[in-house]
Amino acid sequence: MMQQPPRIHLFQGYGIELEYMLVDRDTLKVKPITDELIKHETGAYQSDFENGIVTWSNELVLHVVELKSTRPESNFNGLENAFAENIRRINGVLASSNAMLMPTAAHPFMDPMVETKIWPHENNEVYDIYNRIFDCRGHGWSNLQSTHLNLPFYDDEEFAKLHAAVRLVLPLLPALCASSPVLDGKLTGMLDTRLKYYKTNQAKIPSITGRIIPEAVFSKRNYLNAIYERIKSDIAPYDPGQVLNPIWVNSRGAIPRFDRGSVEIRLMDIQECPSADMAIVTLVIETIKALVTERFVDVEGQMKWKTDFLAQLLDQTSVQAQGTVIDHREFLSVFGFPGNRASGAELWSHITERLIRSGSVAVATCRREIDVVLKEGTLSQRIVEALGNDHSHPNITAVYRRLCDCLAQNRMFLV
Repeated sequence: MMQQPPRIHLFQGYGIELEYMLVDRDTLKVKPITDELIKHETGAYQSDFENGIVTWSNELVLHVVELKSTRPESNFNGLENAFAENIRRINGVLASSNAMLMPTAAHPFMDPMVETKIWPHENNEVYDIYNRIFDCRGHGWSNLQSTHLNLPFYDDEEFAKLHAAVRLVLPLLPALCASSPVLDGKLTGMLDTRLKYYKTNQAKIPSITGRIIPEAVFSKRNYLNAIYERIKSDIAPYDPGQVLNPIWVNSRGAIPRFDRGSVEIRLMDIQECPSADMAIVTLVIETIKALVTERFVDVEGQMKWKTDFLAQLLDQTSVQAQGTVIDHREFLSVFGFPGNRASGAELWSHITERLIRSGSVAVATCRREIDVVLKEGTLSQRIVEALGNDHSHPNITAVYRRLCDCLAQNRMFLV
């Protein structure tokens, strides 16, 4: 097999990462046994198990496992099938411990102050430092699961185009991806509660997250000087041994990795099954591609958008998801929307239709899954509808057990 080149160009391949919780089959309480899961396959307490095109990896806490594409991929149908097969395999292994995988971006009733167990094995020195600085028992550390999308760029010119486009799409993501409406056994009033904690879990060192929406910086040199040097300086008093790398620490909603030529989007709540995640990822990629190729507006027009406006819009979509009303004509026109006002659902529906009309076979192929999200609501909205007026622990457990079944069978959650 040919080795993947160390750097690839825009839209030539993608890295996808899916995070899932390990829970008890009966009670749905978290099961901190990811180390035993990986050991079952490798024979040792290791951080990774490479299983063909999908790799299993540990995360900060012992009840979460990450499934990721081993290398950049462009065949999403094959990758989706591989994710689904690996989920079946993991559930088979976990059955002997009366455990299974659970989707969504937040456990609905985990008590992180009591139940958190940090990964204790390979490479845990970084986790130890984070725990010492921030206390990783809170929801923003030990109870949040996401889908990460890694987009490649080859050089500064490609980075500039990609970063400009990604910044515009980030605040719209909760209107597609929100899946965390329940925390501590009750509805939070937010549809993307994970982002509330993502924004605040490192408030002790504000430069780590910034405004979540990255600053309008479009070159490697300026990014290193404006952002990474600031982070390096700010974490130094907390990390005298200099274990933490500013590149790892950066927690904006999209993070450039200049060493390997990629931008990692971290704002997407994970969905109920790989088919839903891959459909959403496809729509996001094709939207970014349309911006980069200036099908909606030129790159200069994309670069001018201020972080403040985009961050405020993200705050709104984190609460209301598809119900967010966007009444900024100029921003809507960035995506070719003809009116002065649109809901999040209306804007994404417009983008979907326009991409299909312009010949996007990828989006057309995922149309059925995308229609569920746009017509039936984000996963958060479907969870809220399924709960109805009964927010009791037994009913929350019943709804989330249905979500576990959806994950096991790779099918979408319908109310």
